[in-house]
Amino acid sequence: MFATFLVGLREGLEATLIVSILVACLVKTDQRRYLPHVWGGVAVAVLLSIGAGAALQYGSTRLSFTGQERFEAITSVLAVAFVTWMIFWMRGAAKHIAGDLRDKLGEAIGMGPFAVVLIAFLAVIREGLETALILYSMVDYADDPAASLGAAGGGIAVAVAIGFGLYQGAIRVNLSKFFTWTGALLVLVAAGLLKYGVHDFQEAGDLPGLNDLAFDLSPVLAPGTWYAEILSGMFNLTPAPTVIETIAWAAYLVPVLVLFLMPRKQPAPVPAAATETTD
Repeated sequence: MFATFLVGLREGLEATLIVSILVACLVKTDQRRYLPHVWGGVAVAVLLSIGAGAALQYGSTRLSFTGQERFEAITSVLAVAFVTWMIFWMRGAAKHIAGDLRDKLGEAIGMGPFAVVLIAFLAVIREGLETALILYSMVDYADDPAASLGAAGGGIAVAVAIGFGLYQGAIRVNLSKFFTWTGALLVLVAAGLLKYGVHDFQEAGDLPGLNDLAFDLSPVLAPGTWYAEILSGMFNLTPAPTVIETIAWAAYLVPVLVLFLMPRKQPAPVPAAATETTD
């Protein structure tokens, strides 16, 4: 539940920030007549995202056991790719996303109402489809899918509340630190999703070693105990993973976490003399 709450919070806040930037631009430039178009684009994106999640769930139930395991494995790997891309993209784009959106919105207003609807739709649909795919992959492995979905919904609700508070100026959040901490936690979530995906490939017979365990902590992490459920939910730690699962988990987690937490080099300032031109 914590992992799905985190995904809902992170993805929800990204989408909320984008929408709040669009709304603020329209309000500050006295273009309020375009607000219904923004909300219309947002509504269509949300509905399509929900539909995509339902289609994934329905489609998987129509497959054979082997096909379902393979389908779940592929969606898990895709979810890992989306999570990885998301956290690194936001890490680099957070500082200039507002300016980029303002420029695109200004161009859209010049093109007409449909363009405003389209920019709002495109800004939200990416987050929505990512969320649908990631949550499908995570909920599929949950002991209580309804509770996991509820936790994700709670994360989205909190994100909307935070976004509204930021828009009204009632809440101040260090977004750089927020996205760094949640990004690091999502790397752990993604590593667990990759491990589950590898296990599904093994279940489908596409990878060997299904019975070759790396270790067995079942006597310590007995299934069903509260501490085992917490570790499994937060860090996707299972008591008896296979060798290939463990290798995939470590091969993803260590380099990605190091690269994500590594301080970024700031570009060296250009000397003033170098920017001067001579006649």
